[in-house]
Amino acid sequence: MSQERKKARQLDNEAVADGRPLDWFEELYSQVAGDESGIPWADMRLNPNLATWLEDRRGSVTRQSALVVGCGLGDDAEELASLGWDVTAFDISPTCIDWCHRRFPDSSVNYLAADLFDAPPEWQRTFDFVFESYTLQVLPPDLRSSAIQLIANFVSSGGRLLVISRGRDATDDPGQMPWPLLREELDGFRNCGLNVVRFENYIENEEPPVRRFRVDYQRRI
Repeated sequence: MSQERKKARQLDNEAVADGRPLDWFEELYSQVAGDESGIPWADMRLNPNLATWLEDRRGSVTRQSALVVGCGLGDDAEELASLGWDVTAFDISPTCIDWCHRRFPDSSVNYLAADLFDAPPEWQRTFDFVFESYTLQVLPPDLRSSAIQLIANFVSSGGRLLVISRGRDATDDPGQMPWPLLREELDGFRNCGLNVVRFENYIENEEPPVRRFRVDYQRRI
């Protein structure tokens, strides 16, 4: 395990023990002081799992409004904007959002510091495309069900939601943060008025290999 991931887990454990389970994101971004190597999920490039999804659907998805949940340092949001989407991207860490503004000073993306659990009410049923990658898997299990409902509520009538996460079976060890999710957990999106367009379960070629779920949802009209 990398030192960066060990540090993130330490901050997460301390925050949960103190009853402030979401505060560690800002603590981590602040502590690394602009050094992206200290952020275990900051690859400084487009998420390849989003890249292949976009490539497979080139020309078939109407580009309108998009929301990136837990946007990190902005690479995914920037790619969507470059393809013509009107993109809003948020993260709970103000330091992270300031970093995005410095990385992309001329960006058309609307970067905002916001808490998923206290998101602007005007975002409800607003976005034609919502992208959630790796946020649910770093939330404590007791917060995931609520988070799923909140993310689903961002999707407009007929809109799409793409979710990418680590995956596991119920018989697998749940492990540590980032926790692999169960398909049954992701079924919570179906209970919020979204249909599964495609569910993909595959092994990503990392070291060590990582099992991924990639799920394309659409809200019923």
